Amino acid sequence: MHLLDTITMASVTAEDIKCELDTFNIAFNNDTVDKSKCQVFLCCFNFLQGPRWTGKGQSAVRVEMLEGGENSLISSYKYMFQRLRDVRDVLTEKIEELGEELRSHFNIEEFSPVSLPVQDSITVLGQVCCDSNGKLNTQSVLLEAGQEQGGRQVPVDLSELKEFSLFPGQVVVMEGMNPSGERFVATKLYEGIPLPFYCPSEGKQEMDEVSEPVMVMMACGPYTPSESLTYDPLIDLITIINKDRPDMCILFGPFVDSKHEQIEKNQVTETFENIFKRCVDSIVEGTKGSGCRLVFVPSQRDVHHHYIYPQPPFNLSNLSKDDSARVTLAPDPCTLLIGNVTFGLTSTDILFHMGAEEISSGTGTERFSRIMKHMLTQRSYYPLYPPAEEVNMDYDKFQQFGQMNLTPDILIVPSELRYFIKDVIGCVCVNPGRLTKGQVGGTYGRLLIQPNPVLVEGKRVSPCIAGQVVKI
Repeated sequence: MHLLDTITMASVTAEDIKCELDTFNIAFNNDTVDKSKCQVFLCCFNFLQGPRWTGKGQSAVRVEMLEGGENSLISSYKYMFQRLRDVRDVLTEKIEELGEELRSHFNIEEFSPVSLPVQDSITVLGQVCCDSNGKLNTQSVLLEAGQEQGGRQVPVDLSELKEFSLFPGQVVVMEGMNPSGERFVATKLYEGIPLPFYCPSEGKQEMDEVSEPVMVMMACGPYTPSESLTYDPLIDLITIINKDRPDMCILFGPFVDSKHEQIEKNQVTETFENIFKRCVDSIVEGTKGSGCRLVFVPSQRDVHHHYIYPQPPFNLSNLSKDDSARVTLAPDPCTLLIGNVTFGLTSTDILFHMGAEEISSGTGTERFSRIMKHMLTQRSYYPLYPPAEEVNMDYDKFQQFGQMNLTPDILIVPSELRYFIKDVIGCVCVNPGRLTKGQVGGTYGRLLIQPNPVLVEGKRVSPCIAGQVVKI
């Protein structure tokens, strides 16, 4: 009997999950059925005729935390003590750092105080916030300056802007006038600037022996249907891993979902830690023959794990030496280096959280692309402030471990919202969806990547050869 088959509970009514679904423009977004393999491809990226969606289980694929050493979150930490002054300092530093980058890029001489009464056009720097506890709208936008510009808040009139996309916590540079000192009339909004991509040293390129395309599979929990705590969808995924033999499989939590009705009603008969151990043991043992490298990323919905952001990695002290060699325990969020390709990973539903707060007009782009672009240009895995109520943010650790040090080649952001794969300013952004949706199977994603990216005529070429979101 499979280890997961022993975790059986009484059936419960499926929880109603209200998910907001967006339309998106992407080639081949209609369902494509591979009848020979009984697979339904829900969306494709860089569609190729007859790509080989099988890996070789290449244990030679190198996986490491990009930051490394003291700059990586590798163990648990103390939390639940945070001073408002410390939060202010983190936000102020963020405003000043991004402001200096924008000032240098756009050759701006200096920033004026946002509350300065002046008849001429001035350029100001600040953070977008809302004038109340409600949702941001065009009439409630405030611009809060950093300490160097006086730290004042001023209402912003957006009526003169032809296009804009704003959310609370966004650091922006605006041009406009403030005749009375009480209301800033914005006439220009400067575009954010992303960080450069990773450029491996010659030594690292020589170290990586893998030259053929690498297949990376990704899936996000919950891994159980809403009616019970049987891990049938996960067993199906393990079967697919053994059949397709991906070189790498990235598994996002929740593995033991705090939102599952049986857990909420305390109807389980064993500890959460024991359920999690059975789940992980089944994944590791069940995929051993495939040679697939495994990456585990926790979620704040994992009921047995630390309920804090950034979230430390799991502790799997019971793994054997051989199993530990092919398992990577990553924090949320993190930047991984797979071969010479950078992967940005986060299990926190930033798409859902920012989608509920963002306002826009005249941008001509769909919402998912705008949110992904905001993450890349704000250089943060969670640029929203204040965060959603369900996110317990430790700002000191967030400053250390929640920022992007570069623009990842591939950014994976699982969400309740509709799956997608899209190129956003050179970064391939993927929402693989969730492995279960209520009582039915959901989706997972897979990518073919070139582990040693090349330059064509001196220009960077995306390492992502092809991508798909597949129905389980």
